Amino acid sequence: MKAIEFGLILFGVLLNAGAQLLLKAGTRTIGQFDFSMANAWPIGLKVASNPHIIGGLSCYVISVVVWILALSRVEVSIAYPMLSIGYVVNAGLAWWLFGEAVTPMRLVGIGIIMLGVLLVAKS
Repeated sequence: MKAIEFGLILFGVLLNAGAQLLLKAGTRTIGQFDFSMANAWPIGLKVASNPHIIGGLSCYVISVVVWILALSRVEVSIAYPMLSIGYVVNAGLAWWLFGEAVTPMRLVGIGIIMLGVLLVAKS
């Protein structure tokens, strides 16, 4: 895999991971809510006007463009497994930013994911 190809894939994955983290930050400011007709409008307005959620959705849009560029250069059977890098990034950043638990079992899973990504990238 060429550096530009890996760079596009990594950039797309990082944008996707960033989107998840921004959406989580947005939902933390909004709080937990239930879907119902009674709160559809007030919650909808909160979601639509939340800067973190807007940023997260923007990251998704940009990541789709980057991903299309990557897929034009790399086989999907190689590119798609690279999305797993996002699990690693999100676990670490969720722990750091939000205080989410990273248990020993999760660390083992992250290690397996990293090994799998390495094997796919080398194939």
